[in-house]
Amino acid sequence: MAEATCIIGHKRPHECNEEVEKPQKTKKKRKIDEDTCQNQHKHKKKSRLSAGLFGDDCEISHEQVYEFLKYAALGKHHNATQPSWCRIYHQRHLAKVVVIVLQEVSQLYFYRFYLQFKHLRRAFQHRFSLLPTSANFIASVCGEGISMKHQNSMQGSASASTGHIHKNVDLQKDPIIEKYGEEKHDLTSYILTLEEMRKYDYPLEGSPGCGNYVHTQCESPRTDSSPLFGLDCEMCLTEKGNEVTRVSLVDAEGRCIMDDLIKPETQILNYLTRYSGITRKILLPVKTKLPEIQDKLKKLLPRDAVLVGHSLNADLHALQMIHPSVIDTSLLFARHKGRRFKLKFLAKAVLGKEIQCENKVGHDPTEDAEAALELLQYFIDQGPRKVVELNLEMVLSAANLTESSQQKSALQLQQNGVQKQSSEPPSIPTSCFLDYLNATGQKTLLLSRKELASSGLCQNSLSTLNKQVLKRAIQEVPLSSFSVIQFSLHSEHVAADLVAEVHEKMRIQLADMLTVYAGPFDKDFCLKSLRREFKKCGPIQSLTVLTETHQPHICIQYEVLEAAQLAMESLNGADVAGSCIKVQRPVTVMMLDCDVLIKELEMDIENEGVIYVAGVKKTLTETDLQEKFSHLKDLQALFWPRDLKSGKHRNYCFLKFQTSESALEALKDINRQGAEGSRLQSRKALTPSHLHRWICHMDHKDGKPIQLAHHILHVKKEQLSTSEQDLRKKLKKLDRSIKKLYRSLENNTLCVVLLPGVNSVYGSFSGLGLMGIKEESSSSAC
Repeated sequence: MAEATCIIGHKRPHECNEEVEKPQKTKKKRKIDEDTCQNQHKHKKKSRLSAGLFGDDCEISHEQVYEFLKYAALGKHHNATQPSWCRIYHQRHLAKVVVIVLQEVSQLYFYRFYLQFKHLRRAFQHRFSLLPTSANFIASVCGEGISMKHQNSMQGSASASTGHIHKNVDLQKDPIIEKYGEEKHDLTSYILTLEEMRKYDYPLEGSPGCGNYVHTQCESPRTDSSPLFGLDCEMCLTEKGNEVTRVSLVDAEGRCIMDDLIKPETQILNYLTRYSGITRKILLPVKTKLPEIQDKLKKLLPRDAVLVGHSLNADLHALQMIHPSVIDTSLLFARHKGRRFKLKFLAKAVLGKEIQCENKVGHDPTEDAEAALELLQYFIDQGPRKVVELNLEMVLSAANLTESSQQKSALQLQQNGVQKQSSEPPSIPTSCFLDYLNATGQKTLLLSRKELASSGLCQNSLSTLNKQVLKRAIQEVPLSSFSVIQFSLHSEHVAADLVAEVHEKMRIQLADMLTVYAGPFDKDFCLKSLRREFKKCGPIQSLTVLTETHQPHICIQYEVLEAAQLAMESLNGADVAGSCIKVQRPVTVMMLDCDVLIKELEMDIENEGVIYVAGVKKTLTETDLQEKFSHLKDLQALFWPRDLKSGKHRNYCFLKFQTSESALEALKDINRQGAEGSRLQSRKALTPSHLHRWICHMDHKDGKPIQLAHHILHVKKEQLSTSEQDLRKKLKKLDRSIKKLYRSLENNTLCVVLLPGVNSVYGSFSGLGLMGIKEESSSSAC
């Protein structure tokens, strides 16, 4: 299934502020502002989501949500892997992660009161179905450890404020902040000075032992746009000492432009294969000598090149070369008392990359050079403050502690005569990733009714309680890297009779929306031909002839909303079976706002770029169908539903396009073919893809269609009961609370809203997940 990609766009250059006070300089000023804006956006990456949530792939388990939130919080650290159902691009650029849980709310409530959720249905790009709630929903999606231990470790507002102050105090004492300050800088700020190069034993002209060294001749002035090159060498022990036997050079795009083996001048005493990866067999055919490599490097490096490496002084000495502009990542990520982090640790802790793995023979200099470049680029993009907030010392201590405990456990097992079975690398326990965040100094937040009750702030009024949760969330979420905010719908568990009432009303409303009346017809009309005509719009669930009227009419109940709407649009006023007919929906209390609901569903963010196509031949294969639509521009995904009982394909499908414009062009193309004799008809989609299967279950009762006569005889049931009116108001308030909280979030924050679902004596009702990354445009739109 192709991915449905959410692209977080940048502001266009012409949208930047421009000074137009002096008309004669307007064009020049605009050009300067455009260039400045483009340069800013070039370096500022934004996170984005890419989710394959279309058709049958829309039901997500609690375990999948947990893995998604874990990766969002940790990146590739701590064995967190990129989830397959939704990819997070540029995860490390996420500002924060906020999870909002609407307790006791299900997918049923969301679509029964769809028009009340003005913010939820417009703000979030991606939606998915959730399995009904478990006993502890938050624990199931954030890790079992949260249920007991972690809830106690979550900090309140008082500790949050004081913790933030202490963090700022400690920040000033950090060696990185002492050297570079808290603000971001460009690359020239991180190039070692002449004094620093002399202090850290870099080869310099006139330095002892550097008399025969070759200069790279890169003497042009360095600027913030100077090209970066990662350099790394591997050495073997020879009669002369350590001599270089392999050198790699990588450009800023990660392309390896040089990876050469070198034959040392003297005899090799130890290949150091464990570290170098070099063996006698590898070096045996090599004839390249060091002077040739030096010449090659001089030709490859531009005059203003900046070399990047980890403890780069050792590599330059091994190459016997002098270069004036270097950035050393072992010094960039500074520690107290002159200590240095290993490249392997920094790659894992900062980039989430595994390098120098134990299962590989030796280090890969290309991989190491690329890692050093990426570390520098991270430092430039994020700035010193963000780097310090990674708490690398605590991460290292936690990793060392875990490794030590595992070594002790292994030793005890060996002493007991038991062999350790697993060869996996040591990792921090995965019971709850929030514990790992806390252990590394990153603040986490849990706000719910229970937390307020434990602090003595809980009020009897549910409305007051949710207001308190909202107020504290707006204050404390900015101080936390990962937050879980829980709003409650009821003061206690939802009444089973209310769930049954909402469920029944939803069934009635769906049945009415799926139903159309058509007529009048002549008394001798052919029912078979009428069925064939109306079936062109989509699958028919039932067709009934109404004889109570002066002239015969028919009642058609479709299986999908798009089919009923297509019949309304294409057949109303048409000449069918020799009669000019009128096609209309039933007029009931719940159908009075049907036109508004249809319009809102059509504009739903889930239906953007999606069209419905009826008249698909069931005899086609999936390959045939893909070929049939292959000429359509920007076609991204195809969903061809199957019958729930027989498993056979239906006579309709949904097509998803990359843009709304492409979808509109495809719709016109398909309808044009229909006008020329093709069976295909098309319109904009109304049913979000995750809702399709749900509707198929909802519009049946004991395997039989809902009869409209049943509705007419129970007109009073269509009126909102007092409890349902109260439920509508509460849901509207919840939507407003989420809107206020969402607006307060920092840009580039991942926000996930979870409706856990409901289990009751009347059945299980699926939950719903909504997610997106906040940006300026979405904030203003909401």
